[in-house]
Amino acid sequence: MGLPRLIAKLSNMKSVSSSTFDEDKNTNWHSYDSWLEKHPSALDKFQKMMHGAESKKIVVFLDYDGTLSPIVNDPDVAFMTDKMRAVVHEVGCCFPTSIISGRSREKVYEFVGLDNIYYAGSHGMDIMAPLQPLRIRDWKHHAKAVDRKIQKSLKEKTAAVEGVNIEDNKFCMSVHFRNVSDQDLGTLEEKVKSVLEEHPHFRLTRGKKVLEIRPPIEWDKGHALEYLLDSLGLASSNDVLPIYIGDDTSDEDAFELIHRKRQGYSIIVTSIPRETWASYSLYDTTEVMLFLEYLSKWKRISSSS
Repeated sequence: MGLPRLIAKLSNMKSVSSSTFDEDKNTNWHSYDSWLEKHPSALDKFQKMMHGAESKKIVVFLDYDGTLSPIVNDPDVAFMTDKMRAVVHEVGCCFPTSIISGRSREKVYEFVGLDNIYYAGSHGMDIMAPLQPLRIRDWKHHAKAVDRKIQKSLKEKTAAVEGVNIEDNKFCMSVHFRNVSDQDLGTLEEKVKSVLEEHPHFRLTRGKKVLEIRPPIEWDKGHALEYLLDSLGLASSNDVLPIYIGDDTSDEDAFELIHRKRQGYSIIVTSIPRETWASYSLYDTTEVMLFLEYLSKWKRISSSS
């Protein structure tokens, strides 16, 4: 099956997602429609994106929560589907593939369970290559894990805030507030900031329904992307084509890097118009899965032609 016929066939699958898309954005149709003009669907523009890419070295980077798995109220049960896992495995067979998450590397591996991809936890501060038990970069001499005193203090000070969930991600501490009532959000932020006053060397960042305490290291998902490309021997390559898909504010560092270098494709996963460095968009995890299917099948076709 040639690529045009493949796209047509997969587009029929996409229509299921698109019907939901129209219902979800209802009264926001015009604003989202105009936003899509600036950040068009990576599914609709797939053939354009892949034009001439046969000669490129494609490297795939994926966020986890909200990208490979839907956002859920309890972060401990943010499981990806078996179908998504199979699709990610197939992409990993076709291209060097990395998952870069704010969660701990061990937690992401537990959720994904694939041995043919790279894992970068704690926003890229903890990296492991496929089938290698040791981290690519040992951060013991470059960073320290979030002080356990911080974890203890966070739990004590936020204990009275109903719905808060504190997750230890080894090199960062995540304070999830998806289940916290709106009237308690100000109190929660004050308590988190009071913990930082006791540990001024650490810094506070924000994501989707989460506050994160990170160590004083100039390191983010953009740095992780560069480091992984370097570990693959592609950092200075002119024919490398990184593709980064993510949904959170922490992914913007990688989007901005790709934008600045004008090399590769950045794709944001969102159902709401928002400011972003990403060039393309996907509506939800279903569309992410379809895009990854496009990508792996494009590789099979281009390799056999």
